[in-house]
Order: sequence, then C-alpha cells, then structure tokens
Amino acid sequence: MEDNLTVLGAEGLIRKVEFVRIIIQCLYSLGYSKSAYCLEIESGIRCRSAEFELLESQILNGSWDDCISTLNSLEDLTDGTRASALFLVYKQYIMEFLKQGNDSLALGILRKEISTSGLDRGKVQKLASSILSLKEIKLCSMNDRAHEPRKNLLMELENLLPPPYILPERRLENLVEAAVTSQIDRCMCHNSVDAVSLYEDHCCNGDQLPTETIQILTDHKNEVWFVQFSHDGEYLASSSSDCMAIIWKVLEDGKVALKHILQSHENPVSFVAWSPDDTKLLTCGNAEVVKLWDVETGTCKRTFGDHDFIVSSCAWFPDSKRLVCGSSHSEKGICVWDCDGTEIKAWRGTRMPKILDLAVTPDGVNLISVFSDKDIRILNLVTNAERVISEEHPITSLSTSGDSEFFIVNLNSQEIHMWDVAGKFEKASRYLGHKQHNYVIRSCFGGLNSRFIASGSEDAQVYIWNRRSPHPIEILSGHEKTVNSVSWNPRRPQILVSASDDHTIRVWAPSGSKKTPRSTA
Repeated sequence: MEDNLTVLGAEGLIRKVEFVRIIIQCLYSLGYSKSAYCLEIESGIRCRSAEFELLESQILNGSWDDCISTLNSLEDLTDGTRASALFLVYKQYIMEFLKQGNDSLALGILRKEISTSGLDRGKVQKLASSILSLKEIKLCSMNDRAHEPRKNLLMELENLLPPPYILPERRLENLVEAAVTSQIDRCMCHNSVDAVSLYEDHCCNGDQLPTETIQILTDHKNEVWFVQFSHDGEYLASSSSDCMAIIWKVLEDGKVALKHILQSHENPVSFVAWSPDDTKLLTCGNAEVVKLWDVETGTCKRTFGDHDFIVSSCAWFPDSKRLVCGSSHSEKGICVWDCDGTEIKAWRGTRMPKILDLAVTPDGVNLISVFSDKDIRILNLVTNAERVISEEHPITSLSTSGDSEFFIVNLNSQEIHMWDVAGKFEKASRYLGHKQHNYVIRSCFGGLNSRFIASGSEDAQVYIWNRRSPHPIEILSGHEKTVNSVSWNPRRPQILVSASDDHTIRVWAPSGSKKTPRSTA
C-alpha cells in the first residue's frame, strides 16, 4: 500500500494515493478494466474505498444493522448527509420486511429505530404514510428481483456520499478539462470550437480571429449604416442610406449571397432587427416608420408608426410575436405592438424623454433604453423594478450579450462601456482605441462564447477587443471611410462583417482560412 503522505508535483500539492486512485477510476470509465485492475494490484490502491466496499457487501447481503453501524462510523460526514444516507437504508430495510409480510417488524423499526435516530420528521412521516398506503410496495416475491432494489440503493448512496468514500464521476477528466479551460480563458485570442492539444500549454497566436477580408459586397448604392446576422447565423441583413435593406444568405464557406432586396422606405434605413425565430425582419427608416418583412418571401407584411410616432429604434421579445419601438420625439416614449399592429403597452407622457436606442435582453426579462443622450434605463419587465445609469458623455448605440447578462454602449468620447444587467458592477469595463466623435458607431459582442467585442470606427477600421482587456487585440484595415456597424456570426465565431460609408460590406475570416467551423452553442 502506498504511503498516504507521499506527494507529487513541483509544488508538492498532489497526494500520490489520490492521484493514482483517480487514474484507476479513469481507466475503468474508459473501458480499460484489465489495466485498471492491474494498477490496483500493483499499487495496492483501490478505486472504491474500503468503507464503501464494506457497505456494498452489507447491503447486497441484507445485513442492515451492520450497514447502519458502518454509516454511523464514517468520519467527516455532515449531519445532513449521514441522516439522508441512513434514511435511504432504513427505507429499504422496512420495504423488504413488508414484502416478506413482516408488517409488525417494519413498523417496529419505524417506531424504535427511525423515530429515535434524529432523522428529518417530514421524511419519516412521508415514509410512514407510504407504508400505510402501500404506495411504494410491489406485491411480488423477494426471489423475483431480490437484488435490484439493493443495487438501486447503492447507486443512491454513490451519488450522496462525499470523497474520499466515493470519487466524483470522471474526476480526472474533469480536472484536465478545468486546467484546459483555465488556459483557454487566459488566452486573449482563443476563438475555436475545436479540441485543444494536451501535449503543451495552450496559447493562440491570433490566427483564429477574423482578420482577412474574404468578400466585399457592393450591392448598396450609398452609405451602409447597419448589419446584423440572424440568430441562427444563416442570414445577414444590411441597411443603407440608399433607402434599401438587403437580406443575404450565408454560404458554407462563410461568404454571403443576395437573397432579397427590400424596397419600401422613403428615407434611409438606419436599423434592422431579426425576430428570435429568424422568420421576420424589422427595418427602421431614419426618422420614419418600422416595416415588418417576411424573410422567406421578402414581402412587407406591416408598417408600424406614423407621423405621430417617429421610430428611432426597435427590438423583439423572445416569442417573436411582440416588438417594442422607441420614438425620437419626446413624450411619444416607447410602444409595444403585436405583429398585427395592435398596441399592447406604452410608456408615454410629458415626462417621457426621446428614446435614442433600446434593446430587450434575449431572455425577455429586461428592457434597456438610452434616453436624454447620456442616461440608460434598465426596466425589469417582470418586477417593474428599474434603475438608471448615467454616463458622462453622449451615447450613440446599445447592444446586449446573448446570455442577457451584459450590454455595451458606444460613447462619442471614443470609449465603449460594458455594464452588467443585474447591477453588480460599480463601474463599467472600458474599451479604448477606436475613433468616434461625430457619427453613430455601433459595436457588438461576438466570437466563441461572446468573449470578444468588435466595433466600427471613424478612422475606417474595425477594432476587436477581448472583453478582459481595454486595449484592442486586432485592428482591421480595408474600408476607405467610416465603419458604422459590425456583426459577428453567432454560429460561426470566426466570421465577422462590417458596414461602411464607402458603400461596401466586408466579410472577414481568419487569415488563410479555408473553412469556417460552426459553433454548437
């Protein structure tokens, strides 16, 4: 038997006995039973603890009193864990007496043993009720499936008892995965769904980031103001000052092909919004109305707003049946409609300021709006609780994360601020380096697990940050004028698009990439 005090590793933090034991468990779980058994014999270390093997023998042989004594002798169990384990054993003990027809013995255990053992009264009463009503008793002979309930009891105890009596399932695999995950989290450029090598410490060199233009779209005839991928990553929508919006189909290689040109607005189209089910698209005319389009046919289904409600921004609720729009006119406020144009709810009045931008978190819980240039209101739609964040500089745009936990705002002070929706941040995370003074510049979350932020810039470049650092990790050149908007494909973390005043949309992918892996998220 190995010495329990022997340690491994440069820091001496790993007990050799524990290390060997989880290796044995791993070999068994991988199907290498012979190798695992040989290692047990050679090392003198068992995968299963001696205490649990004793319990197993006592339970399978029906030695219930010995089993109860063993459980009471185990050290370092919390009172709750010990009580729960004893309850499971007593329950099986009583059930077997009842199946044998020994009702008096079963009730005697219930009265004498359980009632005086300090077990939870509620559980004891429930067990007594089950006995009296025979709800949990199958009237069959003990010889039919004598060991099956006992094996089930062992499984329940395996899930209940803590280390060192029972090893957590797949312990070595989970430890290695935690180490790999920690290395990936420290890597500023990791952006791939592929498995990483265990042969060396993980570190990316940036070749997984979308830094190379693989396609330039020139179908718009004027400045392109907005781009956004659909939630499933299969489509892209763009809007322009040429009064058009375009729906594009995303191809296997990450490039896109024109699907529909949407022409109905009289003014430039400043904004688009995909319904969560990606069957509908909203287009927002600049100081105009919102139009609802069918994505499959490219037909306009309905118009929202009029000369009394000039729409500045719009968003969907998760059910894809309701939308919310903000008005750039003071007092007109915010209005919620269904897809038939029926007003469901509105916030308006003399004290209501103009709305510059708004968003509904993907979980549908919070409505976030930008008003009065510098203020952000977060309204919980379930509790009606609200809070206001005040920035020092004017806000030009707002974007939420896919997990509903964070949002970012672009400021004309050449900063992007990230806030948490729950209000735990005392101050915003700041991202610097891009240029923004005069125009509406939009940013977005993206990449693998939304670990990055991308933004346009007035210097005709695209900036990419890791969320953990205020300084950009990549700056993409190619556009000739201001980059107004960016969008990261939510299912292909290595594909990014940008829209510019140079009338073009650029599709970006990793340098020299021949394929664009899909995310399973």
